[in-house]
Amino acid sequence: MEIGDLAAPSGVSRRALRYYEEQGLLSPARRPNGYRDYPESAVRTVRQIQVLLAAGLGTTVIAEILPCLADPTVVRVPVCPELIDGLGAERDRISASVDRLLAAREILDALIANRDRPFAASLADLDAAGASA
Repeated sequence: MEIGDLAAPSGVSRRALRYYEEQGLLSPARRPNGYRDYPESAVRTVRQIQVLLAAGLGTTVIAEILPCLADPTVVRVPVCPELIDGLGAERDRISASVDRLLAAREILDALIANRDRPFAASLADLDAAGASA
């Protein structure tokens, strides 16, 4: 399938597909006219790339993980300890981001709850919410 035929069902732009190719995440064959020729399995691969990008992983790490996901019926855990350590570090980074977002939500909740109170009282509540986060 050509790049446009892959872009539509996978939900990404042609530009993104070219970027994935530059990063070594996709390796389409080339037709005699120079057009990219993607296999049907590329739709699944692009969706996997999107999920891994959304999880906060970089394209270098994704390139290492994709071969482990090649067979949709089997998930192979990468055997490289450095990769596992890197995934653990990425998970910790995401957890810290979630904690910061939850603290920010508590502050917003306090502001909303105290919208009719004097500003100084609201600040005291914000300080309390920030200390508990």
